[in-house]
Amino acid sequence: MTNVLIIGATGTIGGAVRQTLLKETDDKLTLFARSANRLQVTDRETVIAGDVNNDADLDKAINGQDAVFVALSGSLDTFAKKIVASMDRNNVSRLMFITSMGIYNEVPVSMGGNVGNDVPEMLRPYRDAADLIENSNLNYTIIRPGWFTNGPVNYEVTKKGEPFGGHDISISSIADMVTKLIQDNSLYSRESIGLNTPEN
Repeated sequence: MTNVLIIGATGTIGGAVRQTLLKETDDKLTLFARSANRLQVTDRETVIAGDVNNDADLDKAINGQDAVFVALSGSLDTFAKKIVASMDRNNVSRLMFITSMGIYNEVPVSMGGNVGNDVPEMLRPYRDAADLIENSNLNYTIIRPGWFTNGPVNYEVTKKGEPFGGHDISISSIADMVTKLIQDNSLYSRESIGLNTPEN
């Protein structure tokens, strides 16, 4: 049994990961969100209402965890800095962090990728967050999904430096990968991986 913290538990990806972990594992979950009162929980779950920018809130949530999963939107670079610092303070190492495809200019132009080597301005906070995490001492896996869709579990993985394989990814596929990462601390350890639905 693993103690797992989900930061962003009320979001689409956080919610999908939560449901997959409840269904497929015996892990104990801590759900961290600003609107925690919206969550109906099971006896395997604890809810903490908090702000990612508040060190005391983060420390309360991260202390005693075995793994931390982050699925947030907004100032990802600021959030990553706060989360990495709190994990260091609380001696928690395993981090899975959702960013976005395109942060390394790995999306082919034929799929709408950027021409040239500059990271698009809208992706800069995602890239800065990834850089910060990669420069940490954590046992991280950065996850760069394609555009979210509904659908079954069906995905392929690309590594950093490889061209992205497809434009879309099902939410259930992201949840499946995160569940595998939580169960195996060595899986894609200290790597940045792209997730996409294979092109037919």
